[in-house]
Amino acid sequence: MPGAIRILGLDPGLARMGWGAIALEGTRLTHIAHGVIVTKTSAGLGARLMALHAELTTVIALHRPHAMAVEQAFVAKDPSAALKIGHARAVALLAAAQAGMEIAEYSPNHIKKSVVGAGHAGKDQVQFMVKRLLPACGVTQADAADALAAAIAHAHLSGTRARIALSEDARVRARVAVL
Repeated sequence: MPGAIRILGLDPGLARMGWGAIALEGTRLTHIAHGVIVTKTSAGLGARLMALHAELTTVIALHRPHAMAVEQAFVAKDPSAALKIGHARAVALLAAAQAGMEIAEYSPNHIKKSVVGAGHAGKDQVQFMVKRLLPACGVTQADAADALAAAIAHAHLSGTRARIALSEDARVRARVAVL
């Protein structure tokens, strides 16, 4: 798809980082690929972060996305878990910046609302809707489904932004034509 915009969605995590690549052409979404990067819990933090970076850099090089949509960290009760997710998010943002990609961050509730229609939807509902929106994906892992959902949320928002920009351009041209 030469005119399509490729979007990489990420569900960051230190132990499991879900990723999903889609293409947006007009209003049509197409599944490209998805997966989960798994690190060994027995390895040290530095080694795990390096493994995430290496794998994510490979995914970016393989699928050449134009933009990355990253789920923001959700802090519930465990500050230690939030810090680990923060480290993984930092690695993802670094890899995207190194590739010169547009980076967008979305709250979990925004992603769920964009895909399911409800901000507090469960993982099973998100996975169900991802399969409905991308029938060829066959996603079975919740982390990959969440990553594809982030990419879909970005596609919906970027499509809206493009339509707004077009309408603003049309208004400016109409004003110039009147002058």
